[in-house]
Amino acid sequence: MPAPPVPSGSDAGDGSRSVYPDDLRDLVEGYLAELSYSDRPETTGLEEAMRYSLLAGGKRVRPVLCLATARALGIDPATVLPTAAAIELIHTYSLIHDDLPAMDDDDLRRGRPTSHVAHGEDVAILAGDALFAEAIRLVAERQTGDPARVLSAICEIAGATGVDGMVGGQYVDVVGGGTDAESLRLLHSLKTGRLIFASVCSVLVLSGLSLDEQDPYRRFATELGLLFQIVDDILDVTGSDEELGKPSGSDERHGKVTYVSLFGLERARELAVGSHEAAVAALRETGGDASALLQISDFIFTRQS
Repeated sequence: MPAPPVPSGSDAGDGSRSVYPDDLRDLVEGYLAELSYSDRPETTGLEEAMRYSLLAGGKRVRPVLCLATARALGIDPATVLPTAAAIELIHTYSLIHDDLPAMDDDDLRRGRPTSHVAHGEDVAILAGDALFAEAIRLVAERQTGDPARVLSAICEIAGATGVDGMVGGQYVDVVGGGTDAESLRLLHSLKTGRLIFASVCSVLVLSGLSLDEQDPYRRFATELGLLFQIVDDILDVTGSDEELGKPSGSDERHGKVTYVSLFGLERARELAVGSHEAAVAALRETGGDASALLQISDFIFTRQS
């Protein structure tokens, strides 16, 4: 899609924060590449299937959000890599299961065959299951810090994944929810927004920041999740398979209500502008070095894939 108009009052497009925090993405990529899950030769094929989807590339928005939040709080981003990587494992599991024939039945993801096409439906299901379990183990075993805070971070991530989060949102989607503006926002706040929210808030929990100090970050994370979904809906209509790395027009083929089908393309773009403005405004209240978080919000706002 053409880049949405830059909202007044933001710095997007002036060159000061228009790039992505690739240094943080490189940290994530290196950490993910070194992960291994078992020495058993009997499960080598399962680990290969897990790594096939996990290491397929992308901007790594969710784990980079973790690291950028740490940076904004004055924490060394490398210290929260286990939590950041765990969220990416969970995100990857959700993509594997979303693509299955019983769900969205997609054959292309990140420009190559989806997991069930490459490895079979049975192995794809198991790879997704294993990625979730290994994500929880990763935080429990490797995340440093006060044990009570680490436990709270695990609860934040698990809550964002379960019935009151991503999986609950997927269920609402499967049974045909999201038929009006209110229910559509609820669906996506669970299915997409909660894991994005947890990417920021798990680090807030680890930091021990007071609830008052957390508030602008939490408002930022909420708006960012909404912005991500609105732009995703726009791209599903305006993007090509090559740009998206997956089949375009999937929502329309499945008869899903989206921000575009509900409001029209131009109004959806206006909603994206408003959500981006709200996210930027929240970050201005944090008082920390929010430059990387601002870069991520601009990237999501203007992304083409």
